[in-house]
Amino acid sequence: MFIGLLHFHSLLRWVLLLLLIAAIIKAFRGKSGGVQFTAGDRKISLFTMISAHLQLILGGFLYAVSPTVQSAISNMGASMKDGVARFWAVEHISMMIIAIALLTIGHIKCKKAVGDQAKFKAQATYFTIGLILILASIPWPFREVGMGRGWF
Repeated sequence: MFIGLLHFHSLLRWVLLLLLIAAIIKAFRGKSGGVQFTAGDRKISLFTMISAHLQLILGGFLYAVSPTVQSAISNMGASMKDGVARFWAVEHISMMIIAIALLTIGHIKCKKAVGDQAKFKAQATYFTIGLILILASIPWPFREVGMGRGWF
């Protein structure tokens, strides 16, 4: 079950990234070009939020049952000196929570903003910062923390 959830978490990462990139592109286009904020823009933002929060729930469960994380947490002193153990015990979950909080704030500010330009601006700003944090916190296969994990 753990491996299946881990694979689903890894696969859902791509859904979130695609939705987030689409929302950011639409937001920057709308911000700079006097475009109306449509129901489609609202839906992309909503689906981005749903996938981000689903990732957070899955990630929280995986964090609680992962042998790698449990091993790192059992000896935090040693884990803080080891970059890979520190990444799994602290960095990955902390940065992802911050990123999803920023996405949520951006979504809320976008909903409450008056005027299409303000909606696009809020979405562009918060979603871009969230994307940067997410990209920095993913255990990519080319990073030491992701060696042997693959792209999916």
